Amino acid sequence: MKRVVSVSLGSARRDHRVVVNLLGEEFEVQRQGTDGDLEAAEHRIRELDGMVDAIGLGGIDVYLFAGDRRYELRDGLRLKQAAVRSPVVDGSGVKRTLEPDAVRYLVEEAHLISPASRVLMVSALDRYFMAEAFVEAGCPTTFGDLIFALGMPYPIHTLEELAQIARKMLPELAKMPFNMLYPTGKEQEAAPSERFAQYYQEADVVAGDFHYLRKFLPARMDGKLVLTQTVTREDVEDLRRRGTAYLVTTTPEMEGRSFATNVIEGILVALLGKPPEDVTAEEYRELLHRLDFRPRVEALNVP
Repeated sequence: MKRVVSVSLGSARRDHRVVVNLLGEEFEVQRQGTDGDLEAAEHRIRELDGMVDAIGLGGIDVYLFAGDRRYELRDGLRLKQAAVRSPVVDGSGVKRTLEPDAVRYLVEEAHLISPASRVLMVSALDRYFMAEAFVEAGCPTTFGDLIFALGMPYPIHTLEELAQIARKMLPELAKMPFNMLYPTGKEQEAAPSERFAQYYQEADVVAGDFHYLRKFLPARMDGKLVLTQTVTREDVEDLRRRGTAYLVTTTPEMEGRSFATNVIEGILVALLGKPPEDVTAEEYRELLHRLDFRPRVEALNVP
C-alpha cells in the first residue's frame, strides 16, 4: 500500500485519514496537523522521510508566483529540505493545472461563472494560475493579498499590479515567520471577523485558500459561489448556514473531506514514481484526467 502524509501547520482537529483505490493502487492518505508548531512539523517530516511515498506540506507554501517570477518562502523551504528520501510537495506543481482547469470547467461546462461574475480572490500569490484563469475568462477580479495576509484595506485589480507589488514586497516578506502571513494552528479555529465584509458583499464568486477566506467571512453569503479547496463537513454546514449558493472545491471529496492540493500532488507523484521537479504540467493533467479528478460542485442554497 502506498502512503501519502500531509504534515500541516494547521489545527490537529482537522486531521483525517482515508484508504482509497486509485488506478489499481491502494493508498493510505493522511493529514496530520501540528497546531502551528514549525519545529514539530519539521520533526515529523524527518520521522516520515523514507517511510512514505510522498510528504505534503499543508498550511504553508514553499513557492509563490506572480508574473514570470517564483518566490521561495524561508519557512516552507526549511520544511521541504527536512526530507531527503521521500519527495516533498506543497501543491504548487499541481495548482498549475488543477485550479485553472476548475475555473474553465465552471465557465464552459457548469455555466456557474460568466464574464459578468465579479470575483474576489482572497489570495492570488498562492493561486496565481487560478487568478490568470479568471482574468482570461473576462471576470472583473479583485485580488485580496494585502487585505487578507497583511490586513491592509488595499484591493488589487490587475495581475500587472499584483506582480509589481510582489517584486517590491515578497523578497522581504518571504523571510518572515510564516505564521505572521497566514493563520496557523488555533488561529484557524478563531471566529471570523467581519472587518472586510464589504469585499465579499461586492463579489459574486469568492475564491482561494479556505483559511484566508474564512478569516473575514461575513454572516451572510447569500447567492455567492465559493471556490476553494480543503473543507470539512463542518465547514460545508457553516457555509450553508451563511446562505452560500454553491460550494466548489478544486479537489475531489474523499469520505466527507476534500484534501488540499499538496495531498493531491503527493498522490500524483507517488503514482508517477518520479521526483516532483521532473514532472511536467502535461503529465499532471493527463494523470488527473485518468483519475477523473474533477471539481466537486455542491448546491447549498439553490431553489
